[in-house]
Amino acid sequence: MTTSIAVLPGSYDPMTLGHVDVIKRARSMFDRVIVAVAYNASKNSLFDLDTRVELARASTQEIENVEVKPVPGLLADFCREEGATAIVKGLRGSADFDAELAMSLMNRELCDIETVFIMGAPGLNHIASSIVKDVARHGGDVSEFVDPAVARALSGAFSRRG
Repeated sequence: MTTSIAVLPGSYDPMTLGHVDVIKRARSMFDRVIVAVAYNASKNSLFDLDTRVELARASTQEIENVEVKPVPGLLADFCREEGATAIVKGLRGSADFDAELAMSLMNRELCDIETVFIMGAPGLNHIASSIVKDVARHGGDVSEFVDPAVARALSGAFSRRG
């Protein structure tokens, strides 16, 4: 029997509980899940790649058969190397779908892999990394939106920036 492997790519700057929910739900559909932490040139990251990987590991450590890895290059190549059977992306709404559609078609072209879309849970749909960072930047409490390790890292990052 073939093992089904899903890759969940993202910049995860930082990982939120919305991301964790999608990862848990993907895990219920696939034997193994790889959280693929990627560099995104179009985003100005708060945390470097190594820190984002560590925070993603802290956020997912309780979920069985979930592994967190950095993506060193093209996602299609990463999926091929990992033997992935699908890419999974969480969607909060139609704007997310519009942004992900072209990427899913390109990934299918590049490595013959399908993208599975999982709608965000209603109670978590409003959580976005950019909003969480903005709340933390202004001294707000983000503990209900992120893992405790992420909350501490955000607090530390913004206290250093003064």
